[in-house]
Amino acid sequence: MLRSTLLKLSENKKFGTWVTSNGTTRRLARRFVAGETLQEAVAAARRCNDAGMAASLDYLGENVSTTSDAQRSRDEYLEIFEIIAQEDLLANVSCKLTQLGLEINSEFCAGLVLSIVERAAGFDNFLRIDMEGSAYTQRTIDLVKRVRSRNPAVGTVIQSYLYRSEKDVADLLSCGCRIRLVKGAYKEPEDVAFPRKADVDANFIRLMQILLSSGFYHAIATHDPRMIAATIRYAASKGISKDDFEFQMLYGVRTDLQRRLVKDDYRVRIYIPFGSDWFPYFMRRLAERPANLGFLVRNFFRS
Repeated sequence: MLRSTLLKLSENKKFGTWVTSNGTTRRLARRFVAGETLQEAVAAARRCNDAGMAASLDYLGENVSTTSDAQRSRDEYLEIFEIIAQEDLLANVSCKLTQLGLEINSEFCAGLVLSIVERAAGFDNFLRIDMEGSAYTQRTIDLVKRVRSRNPAVGTVIQSYLYRSEKDVADLLSCGCRIRLVKGAYKEPEDVAFPRKADVDANFIRLMQILLSSGFYHAIATHDPRMIAATIRYAASKGISKDDFEFQMLYGVRTDLQRRLVKDDYRVRIYIPFGSDWFPYFMRRLAERPANLGFLVRNFFRS
């Protein structure tokens, strides 16, 4: 019930305006968001690199309503790749298609994405297309495959809480697409997503095994120690090198696990979000774990 409420609130623009204008909440959001500027995100990525971890920078935003807004987002991503190269960072980039006009026109969106992917490829880098709610799953996969046929420097994300995900993995692997595996952070109806956590976890492990055995370089994104242990066991049992996949974690979440994996010589990449449109992302992080909400409430009343 709490998770559903928080996810519903993440879509409430009036509540979002109140949250983002509250100085205390803005400060607390910095636990999960590197800042509102690219410079702050670059500084966070540098700290990750210094700690032995790669980064994925995400300029926060989704569901734009005008082509000019989508083009501004495209320009921001082009600049991010320029800065990554200039700063010699070990980092790639993640983005959402609704931020690049998917809801406006899919052809227009594909053109913007292709221009970003071409910029990434020019720097020998990579663009990851984030997966949004299930209403966008098929459109996202179709667009990624279309762009990838022109330039392979792009991959996407699969969510283990969706029933359809094993089929989608097979589809994406057939064209050699790199995948980030996550559990999923959106509110979904029971007719499209597993309602029980145990089933989501079991599907995560099943998909992880398919990905690691595929021969392509994938990312296993989780903070769940059981999922991490299952991944490590499976890779060891199949003789899969630590260099053949990576773990991914969110900025500000389970830094103890991040350090432990680096110490054990696993590849780790930290997803670093930044930008002024941080409210929906922040609410989804609170919804994922009650401990995150407790952290917010305790610190709010101390302020």
